[in-house]
Amino acid sequence: MKTLDELKDFYKSTLMSDLRVLEQKRLAIVRNVTIAIVVSLCVGVVFFLLVSSGMGDIWPVAILPVILCLVIGGVIGHLLTRDYVMDFKLLIIEKIVRFIDENLAYSPTRYIPKSTFMLSKIFTTKPNLYKGGDLVSGKVGATRIQFSELHAEYESGSGKNRHRHTVFRGIFFMSDFNKDFKGQTVVLPDTAEKLFGRLGRKLQSMNVFRGELIKLEDPEFESHFVVYGSDQIEARYILSTSLMARISDFKKKTGRRIHLSFIGSMVFVAISYARNLFEPRVFRTVLDFEPVRQYYEDMAVAVGIVDDLNLNTRIWSKE
Repeated sequence: MKTLDELKDFYKSTLMSDLRVLEQKRLAIVRNVTIAIVVSLCVGVVFFLLVSSGMGDIWPVAILPVILCLVIGGVIGHLLTRDYVMDFKLLIIEKIVRFIDENLAYSPTRYIPKSTFMLSKIFTTKPNLYKGGDLVSGKVGATRIQFSELHAEYESGSGKNRHRHTVFRGIFFMSDFNKDFKGQTVVLPDTAEKLFGRLGRKLQSMNVFRGELIKLEDPEFESHFVVYGSDQIEARYILSTSLMARISDFKKKTGRRIHLSFIGSMVFVAISYARNLFEPRVFRTVLDFEPVRQYYEDMAVAVGIVDDLNLNTRIWSKE
């Protein structure tokens, strides 16, 4: 990966001219959004005063026009910022992707499809609310990769009892592992054993929906992860001592919840985030270096999986 000094030079020489143009657009949007919200609020207050004066004890109902006007102001604000966000991604995020590796392509509106997400077997709950964006695809060395942001949710209950539950939110990565697997191996964050000790291990072994619990001889790896698979021998073959060490190091480097699976000839990696990674903040200047550094580092985490897991070393050949 590039150094911080190289990124700073790139920021000054390549990104700054576009950032200055975007900053002017941003300031105009902030001004227009502020006007829209203030006007909507004033109209709502006027309606409130007119309606509430004749409503007696049910005057709280008059607050509805205020809420409606604020909602309208919010919709106007979204419409005003939509084109700006797309311009930012095409002018800045795409250049950062190419700065990381010229062989990578970027599409702000595309994302890993739900069918692939479910094929990974990492998450067993099928989401009925599924969206994403910021698809990056191409080759890093000899390895073809794809990754994008995803936000997968499911709804439970109905009416007033309807609730949304997050299945996954973050970066979803996939690449060729250069080996055809007969079974499936899934590596999940180990929470049960950390919380319940031996009882947690017992609960893990009872997870029949995941296949067999795979016992490995790496205490550090097993302090972070629990492994399930359809084939004990193949799972241990895939999760070599060196690969387990690399996965543990990757977990410590990112400091995030990491899920992996090995299916077919592919490796899938899900890295959890609780924020949108590659969108500009409209009410914050884009001229600062810090946001650019953050965009780069978040993108580099995904691209760096190739090196972190040593995917370019072809230790196997496909059958």
